[in-house]
Parts: sequence; structure tokens; C-alpha cells
Amino acid sequence: MSRKHPIIAVTGSSGAGTTTVMNSFKHIFRREKITAQLVEGDSFHRYNRAEMKAQMKEREDKGNRNFSHFGPEANLLEELENLFKTYGATGMGKVRKYLHDAGEAAPYKQEPGTFIPWQDIESGTDLMFYEGLHGGYADDKVNVAAQVDLLVGVVPIINLEWIQKLHRDQKLRGYSQEAVMDVILRRMPDYVNHICPQFSRTHVNFQRVPTVDTSNPFIANDIPSPDESMVVIRFSDPHGIDFPYLLSMLHDAMMTRPNTLVVPGGKMGLAMQLIFTPMILKMMDCKRKVAC
Repeated sequence: MSRKHPIIAVTGSSGAGTTTVMNSFKHIFRREKITAQLVEGDSFHRYNRAEMKAQMKEREDKGNRNFSHFGPEANLLEELENLFKTYGATGMGKVRKYLHDAGEAAPYKQEPGTFIPWQDIESGTDLMFYEGLHGGYADDKVNVAAQVDLLVGVVPIINLEWIQKLHRDQKLRGYSQEAVMDVILRRMPDYVNHICPQFSRTHVNFQRVPTVDTSNPFIANDIPSPDESMVVIRFSDPHGIDFPYLLSMLHDAMMTRPNTLVVPGGKMGLAMQLIFTPMILKMMDCKRKVAC
């Protein structure tokens, strides 16, 4: 952790909605004139798309049907930890980008599913912002979470998470339902062992809970809308959180535990603005004091 070069990480599994949360942070950075170094979790995958398919086939032939991007073997987690350490100490480090589709790949004249070369971070950034699968990862060899100043979890209840993934992968990526279900089943052991534990290390968790029937996510025609959801916001340490202010600003919000706020789904973006803007401004104030 670093007062001079703070790091914010948003962690959540594929289909959890971390990209939406990332956009909310971008609004804060733009409004407060904060220069953030963005780091995509996908850029720390160990293998490109073709290599990953080959690795999965090789392991499956040996009886392992659960090798996935959720697990540590498929990711460069030591390198991620070292990036956070280096940035926290110096404000520098090396990053790269994973090219998801043809649109992202075209400017680099590369194939989709590949990485651009590692590049040095430009000097002068105010903070680092990570969004991906492993911002809160820790085991007996690697402790990414220990390097993060503000760790945020995005955790829809599991059926909603599956609905979101099914719709995204089928409609945007052209996968069949059977293929998406196979991915969900393949990832389940790694989800339980390596994704879920991170949400016990977060400073704040956002869990979206639908208020419509999602009991069979594999037949859902639509993703429940924000107005058909509530968001449970859990603070690991409620000290310093101005709950009366949040309750007054977020219509129909309520507290269910001393560290838990529940807001209508449509208010999630506003809640994030109200909660994280003071935290980020405090980080910037501490950064200035250290610099002085």
C-alpha cells in the first residue's frame, strides 16, 4: 500500500459487471481531474487466446477439465503483485493490453486474442486503477490484495451473474448456450477457491440482488434491469462512513446491518459516486502531503 502512489482495484468474476463499476470510477477521475493509470486484469493472463485453447485441451486430455482463467496457473499473478509493488514505490512499472476483438486489434495490426508488447507506464499519474479477476488475490506465495489501498468487490448473486454472462457471450460473442454452460462448469472449482475468497478481503462490496425470479438462469429471456434489483453495499470497516448523509441522498435506501447499506438498483451509480469520491479525494490529499 502506498500513500504517494495509491492503487484502487475492482475485482469480480467474468460477467459480474466490473466494467460498469469501472465507468463510474472514470466519471470520478474526470470530474476531479485525476490522472489514472488503467490496468486491465485480462492483460495479466498467462496465455493468449490460441495458447489458452491449447492449454485447456492438453490438460483435459490428462483428466483436468477445470483449468480456467479464474485460477492462478493461467495468470501472471506474481507479475501483477510486482507491478503493484513497483507502482506503489515509484509510480512506474510495465503494463500491456489484451486485444479482445477485431476492433481493438485493428490499430495494432494484430490478431484478436493477443497481447501488445509490455510498455512503461508514463510518469506523472495520480493513481493506478485495476479492474479484473484477481485484484484481491492472495495465497501462500502471492499477496496482490496487500498492495491495494482501496479494494472493491462486485458480486451479483450467482444466478444473476450467470444470466449476465449467458446474455453477453451469446449475443455479443456468438457462443451457444451449451458452450457458455460448459465454461461456467469448467470455472466452478476456481470460482469457489480463488474468486470467492477475495470478497472477504475487500473494503467495500457491491452485490446486486434481483427482485424478479431468476431461479433458472438458463431460460431467462432478459437480464433483470436496475429497477428490478436492489444493491447490497457492505463496508468492511464502517467507521468514517457517513451513513445519515448516504440515507438522505439515496432515496429508498436502508441499513440492514451496522456495516450494510441497501439501495435501489438504479441508484448504484450514484451510491458509488457518493461513497468513493470522498475516499479518493482523501487519497489525493494524503498524496499531496507526502509530496510536500
